[in-house]
Amino acid sequence: MRKILPALLAVACTGAGAQSNVQIYGRLNVGLESLQNDGTRVARLSNNRSVLGFNGSEDLGGGTKVIFQIEGTLSPDTGAGSPAARDTRIGLQGQAGTLFAGNWVTPYNGATAGLDPYYPTTAGYMSIMGNGSGASVSNTSDVASFDRRQQNSLHYWTPVWHGLQLRVAQGLSEERQANGAKPSLTSTAVVYEQGPWYATAAYERHHEYQGPGLNDSAAKLGAGYRFGDTRIALVAEKLRYETAAGTLERNDRYVSVTHQLGRGVFKLSAGHAGDGTGSAADGTTIGFVRKGADTGATHVTAGYDYNLSARSTVYAYYSHLHNQRNGVVDFAINSLGAQPGATLKGVVLGLRHNF
Repeated sequence: MRKILPALLAVACTGAGAQSNVQIYGRLNVGLESLQNDGTRVARLSNNRSVLGFNGSEDLGGGTKVIFQIEGTLSPDTGAGSPAARDTRIGLQGQAGTLFAGNWVTPYNGATAGLDPYYPTTAGYMSIMGNGSGASVSNTSDVASFDRRQQNSLHYWTPVWHGLQLRVAQGLSEERQANGAKPSLTSTAVVYEQGPWYATAAYERHHEYQGPGLNDSAAKLGAGYRFGDTRIALVAEKLRYETAAGTLERNDRYVSVTHQLGRGVFKLSAGHAGDGTGSAADGTTIGFVRKGADTGATHVTAGYDYNLSARSTVYAYYSHLHNQRNGVVDFAINSLGAQPGATLKGVVLGLRHNF
């Protein structure tokens, strides 16, 4: 890693003259956390998905250009990282829309991530929505999460028309399982963004993730409205998994409110996961979704951000995730290893800088 990053910086800087646009950007985001997992105290310094990236384009004429991005992970707390583990792509952009391939957030994921004021931190809504977080996954490395960055994926985004855009992605079937399954992914989202309004409808299908002939799906609706310095957002989601022993389903709800006051922002969010239902046997578990009574969970977070500058923010929040007696929901990022019925809670003080 110590040799790779300087080499990438050198290539980006020396090649900038040949490109119509090249940008180096990043985010450093760490939090000092004091948490409890059913009474067991945990004090730690957590990385909240710090990144280093390069993006740019080259004009081909006629309104068409080549676009590219290389985005990697950074861990200020440990020094670890990978140069292209996050949104990385190459593609074409023109009057007909944008077509690209790479390792990229699915349309389903991206459709509502911006409605969560704690994304992506320990308090992120992925504990409830999407059944966990797949930071960078293939068709076999994570077969539960619908909040994912998909490797080996092909994406097409239409041009924006009166605030409306269609986004489609296909996770190519490159993996093979011993049971004969040929897993693949299809993800779609319709996004409307104009004035104070944001609205979306998204659907994702996982083909043969649980085995041959078995398909999983997720569908959600999201909306946000900003009036003055306040924004309210709502998301409703239905998850459905097919297993050899029957189906496993769950309904999720999420709401957030943010209010800016001067250089500060007050933030409140609440998510609720219902009991796991379906024809599968009680106790059947996929990710954080478990079949049976009292398997739901509620996650509430209240916090405050103070903008030190246009790029630097200090923040604090209190997060409380309560499982019902049979629930197994955990923090999706920086998890604590929740046991059935666990309550996770605590305070976080963090610093974020974008460059």
